[in-house]
Amino acid sequence: MFRRILIANRGEIALRIIRTAREMGIECVAVYSDLDRRALHTRMAHVAIGLGGGLPADTYLSQERILQAAISSGCEAIHPGYGFLSENAEFARRVCDAGLVWIGPPPDAIATMGDKVECRRAMTAARVPIVPGAVDPVESPAEASRQAESIGLPVALKAAAGGGGKGIRIVHDLASVESAYRVVTGEAQAAFGDGRLYIERYLDRPRHIEIQVLFDQHGNGVHFGERECSVQRRHQKLVEECPSPVVDQALRTRMGEAALAAARAVDYEGAGTVEFLYSGGEFFFLEMNTRLQVEHPVTEMVTGVDLVREQLRVAAGEPLGYELSDIDLRGHAIEVRINAEDPHNGFLPSTGVLKNIRVPGGAWVRLDSAMYAGLEVGTTYDPMLAKLIVWGADRDQAIARMTRALEELNVGGVLTSAPAALQVLQHEDFQGGNYDTHFLEALTLEPAASWEPLVAATAAIFRHQQAVRRGLAPRIEGASGWLTRSRRSMSAFSRLAGERLGSKGDHE
Repeated sequence: MFRRILIANRGEIALRIIRTAREMGIECVAVYSDLDRRALHTRMAHVAIGLGGGLPADTYLSQERILQAAISSGCEAIHPGYGFLSENAEFARRVCDAGLVWIGPPPDAIATMGDKVECRRAMTAARVPIVPGAVDPVESPAEASRQAESIGLPVALKAAAGGGGKGIRIVHDLASVESAYRVVTGEAQAAFGDGRLYIERYLDRPRHIEIQVLFDQHGNGVHFGERECSVQRRHQKLVEECPSPVVDQALRTRMGEAALAAARAVDYEGAGTVEFLYSGGEFFFLEMNTRLQVEHPVTEMVTGVDLVREQLRVAAGEPLGYELSDIDLRGHAIEVRINAEDPHNGFLPSTGVLKNIRVPGGAWVRLDSAMYAGLEVGTTYDPMLAKLIVWGADRDQAIARMTRALEELNVGGVLTSAPAALQVLQHEDFQGGNYDTHFLEALTLEPAASWEPLVAATAAIFRHQQAVRRGLAPRIEGASGWLTRSRRSMSAFSRLAGERLGSKGDHE
């Protein structure tokens, strides 16, 4: 096993890796930007190395600086976490060429799965079902129109090197295909440096279901069942659960076999996620994330397997030591992403300084977070502050537990996505398992109630009582008793405001 590793990431995923590594007796080296000088991952690591600068390009995306930090600190391996350089095949190759171990899949697997066109070719050869459409990239607007007519509308135009919901346009009529082609090509070139795109049938109301896989270096591979990730907006997930409410054992077996075949097609090693779209009783390969997923904790809660530990074991050359038949799914787990954004204003980013953080607790409640009071939340990094995860003996209990945990959570100083997640959990369609990838976008979120008038009234009465004591104002009959009762209930009131009305938290 490794003696020392470098974690090329920040925030809660860096902490997540550090915690497991420390349990395994592995020393951790953290890296940080100037903005993250006080971040929790720098305090929990054995060594913290500043990368200088504040922008991601100069820090967490700087291959040269991260490699130098790993070599100078005597690390044997690099764990990329997720995001940043985690799916960068060039960086993975440089890590290996430097004599270090890349805690992730082989660079060639990353490159193939990261190129949507090459990926579709590989999946077609492996007989993994893909969304009907073109396999080769589209070379011109005219060809895009011909392919769209052949496939049948609506169609999706997608960047070959895309990801994270970028470089996608849905077209419902032939007249719009050529303009959409030009838009997607331009976006893809600007965002990924690769203007190629392909066309596939657009599945109108699918579910997003993914399979967690793990392969060692000896040809052994297993999957850990599925995760339902259909509650999302603009292709960004908000609520995930394991198992899916619509997947039975027969479908799980079929999807699991397809996921293992997809991974074997690229000689995969390590942890990865094969994503499918499920519609009308059929499932189709969407993409493979060649890294650990944000939502991996729900799989851990249901299977009892520490996926980061498994990543470290596999990267060190250890065999899995178990088979698919040894993996049991027990109970139900739900994860909610707590993002610094305003759900009542198009989920726009919310900035500020964190205050009055209250962490939920109780049986089977887990919070993966790097939050601390005084943390300045800006727009430089991803808005996710934390992941709240719960487990229940069944789905109903998990929903009830997550509802209680969300009501208990408080994050002051910024608006968060928690009120939106709470409304999702309380919606009858979600509770009945009847939802798809358009569910959240179609949901009418209740507007945040305004409680400022009540606070203003309390403050006015308090100021009046102060004036009465100084003989500067007449006493108002009944005001004293109301103010006393108000004081006693202010903590409960502010909790209600912070949790139920989507406010900025107790400190307000």
